[in-house]
Amino acid sequence: MIRGSRHLLAAAALTFFASAASGALPDEIQVYTDDLEAPGERGIELHVNTTPQGRTTPDYAGEVVPHHGLRVTPEISWGLARNWDAGIYLPFVRSGDGAYFFAGPRFRLKWLPLRPAEGASGLFAGINGELSFVQERFDQAGRTAEIRPIVGWRSDAWLLSFNPILTTDLAGEEKGVLHFEPAFKVARTLKRDTALGIEYYADLGRLSHFAPRSEQSHILYAVIDTARVNFGIGYGLTDASDRWTVKAIFSF
Repeated sequence: MIRGSRHLLAAAALTFFASAASGALPDEIQVYTDDLEAPGERGIELHVNTTPQGRTTPDYAGEVVPHHGLRVTPEISWGLARNWDAGIYLPFVRSGDGAYFFAGPRFRLKWLPLRPAEGASGLFAGINGELSFVQERFDQAGRTAEIRPIVGWRSDAWLLSFNPILTTDLAGEEKGVLHFEPAFKVARTLKRDTALGIEYYADLGRLSHFAPRSEQSHILYAVIDTARVNFGIGYGLTDASDRWTVKAIFSF
């Protein structure tokens, strides 16, 4: 995650298993890396993404589909203690037909015990847990959870990060069923605070039995990172993926 401004103290304790099965809201398109807020500091990021060409058929009755949609999501983060920070997402949506919604809050807690010192090279590893309470028009379950392991390596020239994400519904027919949604990032620094790279996001279906490839989502993004912005253009590689998505994360 691109580092924002610094973070205030807040408290939260969560025990998770894992986000959504049907119609997950694409409000945060991001591979987590070794960014972490310092204790007592606060940061703000603004996630913005739109789908010029995406899925037009609802997965269930009443779903707001991504096609021509715009999602704007402020994220406020707080440094809780050494190796710990927390955040809240507040997603707002403009649907393709021009309707406006507040989708509902999402809460996260991150633990990152292994990471290189500022400016140094090395491995990083940790875990992020998340609880979501969104309207059923965006996620059929309404209540979901996610557990996101974070593992990677950075140097002056390269950044690699892998998030083997597990998600589950906390209500409805898919309650307790784990889904596997891996994400990966590789970026090459061109000059100070500017890097080019790729990000990859997939939804493979149930962890116990992956969906047929035609029903899986695979999206590849070309991205540019600066000190304050992550910008990317994504292309869906399967029929079940949104064909084109444009996303940006602004840090303040």
